[in-house]
Amino acid sequence: MSHSFVCLTVHLVFHIKSTAPCFRQEDLETVWKYIAGTIHRLGANALQVGGVSDHVHILCTLPRDISVASFVEKIKGGSSRWIKTLSPYYLLFYWQGGYGMFSVSSQNCNAVRNYILHQAEHHHKVSFREEYLSFLHAQGITPDEHWRIFE
Repeated sequence: MSHSFVCLTVHLVFHIKSTAPCFRQEDLETVWKYIAGTIHRLGANALQVGGVSDHVHILCTLPRDISVASFVEKIKGGSSRWIKTLSPYYLLFYWQGGYGMFSVSSQNCNAVRNYILHQAEHHHKVSFREEYLSFLHAQGITPDEHWRIFE
């Protein structure tokens, strides 16, 4: 083949560090737009970015020329540095070290997009911990008690 083609859509989730300030409601849209722009600059498509004050959900394609780890590192590192410039309130802002990335079929993209759009309502009933553990369970992953998922 003379050309490379990649069509991988994923649901990426990561949380702020437990000692970091949560996002203020008035800053959420600005942060989500910045993250979407970063994804675009990395050669991917941000199909939906959203979340709540302590974590973000991203539905996006993956670029064909960068590893998953590097892609996530660039999103998290770049946004963390930028968030600190928003206000002195965010000077101690950091994302947690880990993340979850789950494949999404083209048939399920709209469902994941709607899920991300309705995070505020969702988290009135379900904690992030419960949500994340349900993602792992759906993938057949049982976290070891030594995993430091929620720091």
